[in-house]
Amino acid sequence: MAGVAIEASDLVKTFKGGVTALGGVSLQVEEASVFGMLGPNGAGKTTAVRILTTILRPDSGSAAVLGRDVVRHPAEVRALIGLAGQYAAVDENLTGLENLRMIGQLCQLARRDARRRAVELLEQFDLSDAAARPVKTYSGGMRRRLDLAAALVDRPPVLFLDEPTTGLDPFSRLSLWQVIEELVGGGTTVLLTTQYLEEADRLCGRLVVIDHGRVIAEGTPGELKDNLGANRLDLDLASSEEAERAKAALAARFGEAVTTREAGLEVTIGSGSRDVIEALRTLDEAGIVPAGMTVREPSLDDVFLALTGHGAEER
Repeated sequence: MAGVAIEASDLVKTFKGGVTALGGVSLQVEEASVFGMLGPNGAGKTTAVRILTTILRPDSGSAAVLGRDVVRHPAEVRALIGLAGQYAAVDENLTGLENLRMIGQLCQLARRDARRRAVELLEQFDLSDAAARPVKTYSGGMRRRLDLAAALVDRPPVLFLDEPTTGLDPFSRLSLWQVIEELVGGGTTVLLTTQYLEEADRLCGRLVVIDHGRVIAEGTPGELKDNLGANRLDLDLASSEEAERAKAALAARFGEAVTTREAGLEVTIGSGSRDVIEALRTLDEAGIVPAGMTVREPSLDDVFLALTGHGAEER
């Protein structure tokens, strides 16, 4: 059974003006896993990370990383963690190699070991060809990979990633996801904050949904989607007139679960296949043949909308 790498209990943090950033957040992260904190901008995710990484002190509550209390033993916690945020924290006037070598020496590595570790990380993050170039010439994706490499110089067993793929193009985002998966496969524990639902679904074994500084749901991505208890049946019709006919036919069976979209319908159905068969039978009896049909499981976006009333990237 995996041990607990990160634990927080009833974390509260209020800023000037009475703004409550965290209103009692609790979580538990198993070793060698990716744990997600999902929520919109301003939900409290970054505040939680800053407390867990000893940058901020909580007003109340407690937290520990690998058994070390973040308030009582901050130096011990900092020796065990790496942190990469939304924006690259490296020096853009130095080369990639110089950045990593400097960080290695700050981590008390011998000069030769610091250089060896820098070269190793540049290769791991596919940055070897750019090792001698100033970071200011790097693309956004390259800078983000270098920032993540910098957080790993001292081989920390626990890594905090605060919205690490914000603003990246799809290819760079996918590349970073693959790196994160490789790290966890090697035993690293990752706490990831994100507002990208696809990212949480792909990477996280468990996650919490945070809104207005509070945890409003917790579980695996599959559990959260199962709790929504419904699939979506998308029907494409030949015309908007036929879509209206289909809606009238289906409304007797599914009621308000049938909604119209351009030249088509969306029907909220149960998680099994019986409702799909019933919907198609109803259309057949009405003499309507859909031009296309898709059965869609709930997404984390659907979960977030159901829980909060707004999308993950809205506020």
